[in-house]
Amino acid sequence: MLDRRAASGLLLSLCSLAFAPAQAFAQSGRFGPAHPFDWKRLVKMASDLAKKPYAAVPDSDNAAIDFEAFGALTYGNAQSLAGNVRLFPTARNVAPKPVKIHLVQGGQAREVVDTGGLFVGSADANTHADAAGFRVMSADGQTDWLAFLGASYYRTAGTSGQYGLSARGLSIDTGLDTPEEFPVFTQFWLENTGPDTARIHALLDSPSATGAYSFDCARSDASIVQDVKAKIFLRKDVRQLGIAAASSMFWYDQNGGKADWRPEIHDSDGLALRTGSGERIWRPLINPSRIRLDLFQDTDPKAFGLIQRDRDFDHYQDDGLFYDRRPSLWIEPQGNWGKGSVLLLEMPTVGETDDNVAMFWQPAKPAKAGDAMDFAYRLTWANTDPSIDAVAHCVDSFEGPATVAGLAARRPPEGIKRYVFDFKGPALAGLDRNSGVEAAVSVPSSAIVSTSAYPVVGREGVWRAVLDLREAEIGAEEFRFYLKRGNDALSETVIKVVKP
Repeated sequence: MLDRRAASGLLLSLCSLAFAPAQAFAQSGRFGPAHPFDWKRLVKMASDLAKKPYAAVPDSDNAAIDFEAFGALTYGNAQSLAGNVRLFPTARNVAPKPVKIHLVQGGQAREVVDTGGLFVGSADANTHADAAGFRVMSADGQTDWLAFLGASYYRTAGTSGQYGLSARGLSIDTGLDTPEEFPVFTQFWLENTGPDTARIHALLDSPSATGAYSFDCARSDASIVQDVKAKIFLRKDVRQLGIAAASSMFWYDQNGGKADWRPEIHDSDGLALRTGSGERIWRPLINPSRIRLDLFQDTDPKAFGLIQRDRDFDHYQDDGLFYDRRPSLWIEPQGNWGKGSVLLLEMPTVGETDDNVAMFWQPAKPAKAGDAMDFAYRLTWANTDPSIDAVAHCVDSFEGPATVAGLAARRPPEGIKRYVFDFKGPALAGLDRNSGVEAAVSVPSSAIVSTSAYPVVGREGVWRAVLDLREAEIGAEEFRFYLKRGNDALSETVIKVVKP
């Protein structure tokens, strides 16, 4: 698991950056000589690099000594690049590997070769530290909204200014019985395209793969959108290649495992899928007792992502980290991706400082040395749920013994568990108890004690499904269910894990 706070936790509470006009090359000595740059040249760089033996970037000899020094160099008054780009310094235990930063204007790129003045000065800090990454400031210069730092990680603050989950350029062998490989963005090319937009190019390198990446980023009041284009070249066979990868944290929610005074602690509470056939799927996240890897096979997926649906402050009570403001990430493949699987990895955790959830697309075709592949996709970071459409969606869930209301003191039936799910959505509008809405559950008939579905009194538009099931008869680690009326599905399909 990754120590997410050590790598980038300072982004949660302090501010900085973006891209502004002119003066990019004004400072004498700041930049190296100009070189032509475009997408084709970047792809050729990645292709040529893949034909050479891998050479890891060594840790910086000029890095900050610890996390405190990293913070001292990062936050405060310092010069910006292109008006609103601020650099992260290398730090020994945070982000030790330097990256090369280039600014692009008029098809010409120049590398930043002198970082003097680009970091916050202090008596004991090295103000000429190497760059480990960068962040982009808002138009007002007060808050940052986009950051690239460490390996191939990047993330945005969504529309509420609160960082949460991260995206990754590429994941390799995540969740297998062999060590995971972490590809690294080693060079960046930044184009100044507007106060709330940015075009970023990156070169990726690792023992098994290289890649050329382009990110067109745009911020609005509704969301932050990134159109990503990637050309990947393989040096070696790869057992598990992760495209459009993301990492998040889930410690516990309302259904148990509480180990803190706060009622819930998570960056994301579910995996949402829109399959190639059009099915909508919701898989609530869990903190499992063992490493769990779930595959959702598909052909030409329409979208998938890690979502934070619960936006009620009262459900978290965190007035410092604001989990109710963490952005959701919705990934929409561009073009046909063919056969493959969305993989969901969940790892046990005993705290909130670890990314214990990973998600990515794995193509069905084996990834072989010498392969070259193209992927394009759109990332939407939002503080609403981009996965929601006309069908009803699950807004809450509860589970516990199948007691009778008002008779809690009476022992509940042996081996029977109650699962409760609340739904909202246009598909339920105008329906009532007499409309024939029912829950379709994928368990043996012997497992079903009773099911019901009905509108909740006093909660406009909310329907509740109640499933009383014999746990011993379920016969699997999970079950699926959805609301239907006759032969018509009214809701997304919920996948509930019963044996975490």
